[in-house]
Amino acid sequence: MIEPVIDHIASRPPEPGHRITFTRLDGSRSLDLVDLYEAAGNLARELGGLGIGAGDRIGILARNRVEWVLLDLAALRLKAVTAGFEPGKFEPGPALCRRYDLAVLFTDLAAAGTRPIDEVAGLAGRPGAPPPPVRWRPDDETTIKFTSGSTGEPKGLAATAGSIDASLCAVQEMFDHGRADDLFCFLPLSLLQQRYWIYSALRFGHDVTISTYEAALPALRRARPTVVMGVPAFYETAKKHIESLARRRAPDRRDPDRRDGDPGALREAAREVFGDRVRYLWTGSAPARPAMLRFFHDAGLPIYEGYGLNETCIVAKNHPGAHREGSVGRVLPGKKVMFDEDGLISIHSDHPVNRGYAYAPPGESARVFRAGGVVRTGDLGYLDDDGFLFITGRADDVIVLDNGKKVIVRPIEERLRAGAAIEECVVFCPAQTHLVAVVSPAREPADEAAIAEQVARANAALGPDEQIAKVVVAGRFSVEDGTLTSQFKPRRQEIFERYRAQLTAPARQEVAS
Repeated sequence: MIEPVIDHIASRPPEPGHRITFTRLDGSRSLDLVDLYEAAGNLARELGGLGIGAGDRIGILARNRVEWVLLDLAALRLKAVTAGFEPGKFEPGPALCRRYDLAVLFTDLAAAGTRPIDEVAGLAGRPGAPPPPVRWRPDDETTIKFTSGSTGEPKGLAATAGSIDASLCAVQEMFDHGRADDLFCFLPLSLLQQRYWIYSALRFGHDVTISTYEAALPALRRARPTVVMGVPAFYETAKKHIESLARRRAPDRRDPDRRDGDPGALREAAREVFGDRVRYLWTGSAPARPAMLRFFHDAGLPIYEGYGLNETCIVAKNHPGAHREGSVGRVLPGKKVMFDEDGLISIHSDHPVNRGYAYAPPGESARVFRAGGVVRTGDLGYLDDDGFLFITGRADDVIVLDNGKKVIVRPIEERLRAGAAIEECVVFCPAQTHLVAVVSPAREPADEAAIAEQVARANAALGPDEQIAKVVVAGRFSVEDGTLTSQFKPRRQEIFERYRAQLTAPARQEVAS
């Protein structure tokens, strides 16, 4: 029997010769994975001496750094539960500890009732006897992760060891990460899937590089990864950098964004941005524009889109040898996709993440989690004859007009984002008579004429009921102002409330500050 991933990394040192690197704008720091494992064991022993044991919750509210990883791995060595809090979304202090029943909260912010994360390095540097090996049952909870989608307060979700193991083994079967690989990731470590790649490095023997979103593009060429884990918004930004470089390299050639542009300049620019060792790019967490995916394939950087939720882990993934444009891939082993009469997707998992939210409004768990390990996703889609999954939109984003016409907004939003003037957009129908788009401009000040032209092009390709009757030009959406999630998805409810007055005003183009 193959040893489960979590048991393996919690009970035995990794294969020597591989490193974890933390890279920021001011430099990089590397650590051998064997040394990381030893330091995590030291930290686990010291935390145990403080009275922290199996089932206790260790809170972490800090930016990406080595101490974050050490605390997470130490928790696995103790069978403790990690609770990762996204910086900027939670305030450290006694109230947070009480709400989430934390035994201890480590943070890089000064706050009463917490411990400074800077002290972790000292604890991890104290040599001594390693903690005894532990064994995790598949339904044991390893971490509390927080999800609110694009609306609402964060809901706590306890992830199981079995769900993590199933996902990592499925990914390894598809992509065969090995000795020559270095996986690059930069989203907050409070997102459990970012820690998957650290677990993968410890179990399957490869390097891993941890950065931040702000430092990711400058760090890529220095890091020279073989795999980049990113959300669509990141690749859209990278695409613009590559296009700009390619134009400077071939200024007398046609626009490199076109499929008949200069492939040599495009590929050279892509290598300059991503380094010269990339074998593939991974994306998911939000819908990716087909034009963006094609761009990277044309630039010599294969990019594979997938699909999953916090409530289900990875469900489907394109990968070498099984890739279909427009789909999110074939369904993974251990997952079953089911559809109701409207195309609403539910997922059955052999190893469920959990069977309900730990912290959520009354009725929320029953709305999403069904008996027998089934999760109602809220997404719409279908499977083609070859088993590839296609996502067509969100059930909540199906607008029913007063004439009875049903409109799915996702394809409309994709058309609006297809040009250079609009970076992001959200379509609403506040009066059930016409569609209104709140658009985030690609640059500030917004080019209102270019936005209007882009909307007109989209409308020309849409049916009468799908056309945009009014545009509200907003400021640029961001994580900091609360209009984007940490995975750079629009927060629809927040955006609606912020621009409610403009959305409900008479139908004409408006500019909102």
